[in-house]
Amino acid sequence: MGEMQYALKDKVALVTGGSRGIGLEIARALLEQGARVVICGRKQENLDAAKDILPGGDLMAVQAHVAREADVDRLFAAVAERHSRLDVLVNNVGMNLITPGIADTDLNLWQKIVETNLNGTFLCSRAAARIMRVRKEGKIVSVSSIAGRKASPGMGVYGIAKAGVEMLTRVLASELAGFNIQVNAVAPGMVRTDFSKPFWSDEGIYREVVKTVPLGRIAEPGDVVHPVLFLASPGSSFITGQTIVVDGGASAV
Repeated sequence: MGEMQYALKDKVALVTGGSRGIGLEIARALLEQGARVVICGRKQENLDAAKDILPGGDLMAVQAHVAREADVDRLFAAVAERHSRLDVLVNNVGMNLITPGIADTDLNLWQKIVETNLNGTFLCSRAAARIMRVRKEGKIVSVSSIAGRKASPGMGVYGIAKAGVEMLTRVLASELAGFNIQVNAVAPGMVRTDFSKPFWSDEGIYREVVKTVPLGRIAEPGDVVHPVLFLASPGSSFITGQTIVVDGGASAV
């Protein structure tokens, strides 16, 4: 991934949910680009494991649950103390539990999914915006999902939360444009990570999914990482309020 350059050297970047899956690969790529990276996650053991496998560079790991305001405050205080600024926020934390139809969904299940996916993105974006407004520059990139654009069986509540993330992206882009802060999102289809393993590891489900993708495969983590890096880079300075759909052409047909 190092061949492509995104002019991110010495940029301070926070990746939420950076200890596993797509978040880990985004953190890895940012470090390879020479960025100063902060990752957060809920479990200390996952953060410790991530630090062991990520490449050398300026890396800090902070245990934090993004849906808890006190944790987010502590996370951003740690970033400010170490770096005194923040150039890039990547809202990557996502949580999906297979859910029944809305008519049969328990309120606690609804709240759990909405809190992590939408409230967490709100709390982190709010904290980042307050820092970035002062310096009049910054990039906020959120990881959404095609489930936020098309009703998907078993992913209804998750999709509703991700649709909220995309509207949050547009509202923030509008509000922060005057401060030279760009806010965008990336909406992948199915990606080969542990997060979606129950789907792609089942041969029958995998075949059905791939049938709907013109490029004939599901996404690999790198397919999502590069659009995120582009949106975090100076090359996207006139793009804001947008969601790049990374689905191998599935939504085009």
